[in-house]
Amino acid sequence: MNLNKVFQHKTVLITGHTGFKGSWLSMWLTHLGARVVGLSLDVPSEPSNFIVSSVRKKIIEDHRVDVRDNKAVQSIIHKCQPDYVFHLAAQALVRNSYERPLETITTNAIGSANVLDALRVLKKSVVAVMITSDKAYDNEEWVWGYRESDRLGGKDPYSASKGMAELAIRAYVESYFSVPSSNVCVGIGRAGNVIGGGDWAVDRIVPDCMHAWSANKTVDIRSPGATRPWQHVLEPLSGYLALAATLNSNGGKHGEAYNFGPPANQNYSVSALIDEMGTHWDNVSWNNVFQSPQNLHEADLLKLNCDKALLDLNWMPTLKFKETVRMTVEWYKSFYENDVDTMHDFTIAQIEEYTQLAKGRGIEWGSSS
Repeated sequence: MNLNKVFQHKTVLITGHTGFKGSWLSMWLTHLGARVVGLSLDVPSEPSNFIVSSVRKKIIEDHRVDVRDNKAVQSIIHKCQPDYVFHLAAQALVRNSYERPLETITTNAIGSANVLDALRVLKKSVVAVMITSDKAYDNEEWVWGYRESDRLGGKDPYSASKGMAELAIRAYVESYFSVPSSNVCVGIGRAGNVIGGGDWAVDRIVPDCMHAWSANKTVDIRSPGATRPWQHVLEPLSGYLALAATLNSNGGKHGEAYNFGPPANQNYSVSALIDEMGTHWDNVSWNNVFQSPQNLHEADLLKLNCDKALLDLNWMPTLKFKETVRMTVEWYKSFYENDVDTMHDFTIAQIEEYTQLAKGRGIEWGSSS
């Protein structure tokens, strides 16, 4: 499916557009010719990809609104009359959820409900992709990948908040968006452990390493043995775009959830990720602080089964692990080592590289079947 034809000249609302994933998605969609409207509370970090890649200059509107503010969210959606909505606004950090559980739950669950409630009264056709997380699953640390039909739950405030968001989405789909008069078509995206250039969130492996190593410092690693399904930020974003395109052409997928992740056998430990990053960065140094008393519960193993995305959306991951790490480190090296006014062109070049790699490997996202 030609994504340019799907999104060109369309109005796309992205909540959480100042965040790591949201800023990359904003750039990709503007590159495809979409008219992007952003809704976020603030810029989440300093520096941030939103600032250093000059995202504000490329989108048509930049609203600073708390997604928990129902009236404000409804006003923006009513005003911009979007053709597509990508809901990414969230409190996205597991460790932060322990310190601010109520903020996490209200932002992730009530915030999602506010977006859905605004769409409920919209008088035009719209496709909405609601982003939750792989941590919405009730993680038993199985050796096989979780499927979309597996039980949702959560042992920490962040995971629980994403499970609550899923319940809200299902309630709105079943109660309001499945009736013949509804103009809203909804899909759900679940992904996790995304890495890539421009992420400076606290307590995340890659940003912590890049920040420390750029200053010739040693980074502390709390769970070097934990394994994660590492994937580049462009992988799930391509899935979200494929889901939106498919929903636009085939409403039969309405209300469905989809996993977006690397192959199930492509889980790597934190230490393996650091070692691979070290092949692209000189003078790498890190400490194992696994015995720290400050450690909180975090899952050691979480895999996703993405067969449904392949069958319904013709989606599959493009990058191999080494390519994911290379593209990530190259972005940060360009930022820290080159005296440039903006990372916009480099970021767009990586989007184009990713797209060409997918094309060369016979991957064409989106299905009209």
